[in-house]
Amino acid sequence: MNKWIKPVGSVLIAGAMLVGGAGVSGIAGSSVAYADQASDRNMVSVVGKGEISVKPDIAYLSIGVDTQADTAQSAQKANAEKIQKINDVLKNTWKIEDKDIKSVSFYVQPNYTYNDKEGQKVKGYTAHHTLQVSYRDLSKVGKLLDDASTAGANNIDNITFSVENRDQYEEQVIQKAMANADLKAGSIAKAAKRQLGLVLSVSQGDVSSPVVFAEAKMAAGAANDAASSTAVAPGEIKVSTQLSVQYELK
Repeated sequence: MNKWIKPVGSVLIAGAMLVGGAGVSGIAGSSVAYADQASDRNMVSVVGKGEISVKPDIAYLSIGVDTQADTAQSAQKANAEKIQKINDVLKNTWKIEDKDIKSVSFYVQPNYTYNDKEGQKVKGYTAHHTLQVSYRDLSKVGKLLDDASTAGANNIDNITFSVENRDQYEEQVIQKAMANADLKAGSIAKAAKRQLGLVLSVSQGDVSSPVVFAEAKMAAGAANDAASSTAVAPGEIKVSTQLSVQYELK
């Protein structure tokens, strides 16, 4: 590429000497345009994508309690007792550490009724408290949910499966993305009757590991039926990345 640009520069300088100083700036401006066009003609840019399927190694469980009572204080107190019982089961029976149990929502709110005669009136209160539990033995997630329900959980929502350390898969997806970029660029070069040269630049997007949601909605007391047990299948998740790659064209 440099051998091509240099003679053009020499010709432009000679031309400038012939037409005088007034022509130097105009022709010099043209030389920049020629250089950019030459660079564009001798480069190809592609996006390579890499993706692998892996088994998730962690589940995030949403375990909550809703309690209704005549007063806000009594609703909150009854709810706190149930949450404490669930915490005891998680920590003592399931040996889950404090760092893997956290509160993600809590509120106490009034419940309203309405009729044309009396209008809107408060009829009791609802206390709500939800824990997010991180658990790594995915084969036992269903049994854990059953025990939580038996302990008083009546608001068990979707389970999220994910990969705790996605960096361990980064090299694999990068290699796949680069191979995909090589294939695309090679095909373009062949179609253009050119040869693929050196890689000029590479930039990477984020490595993503989309989570998988599993339905695990349970009504209060559902796990008390000894004949039934909650079955949860984690499946697989996809870890992916993409590379923006520029190649020289010969």
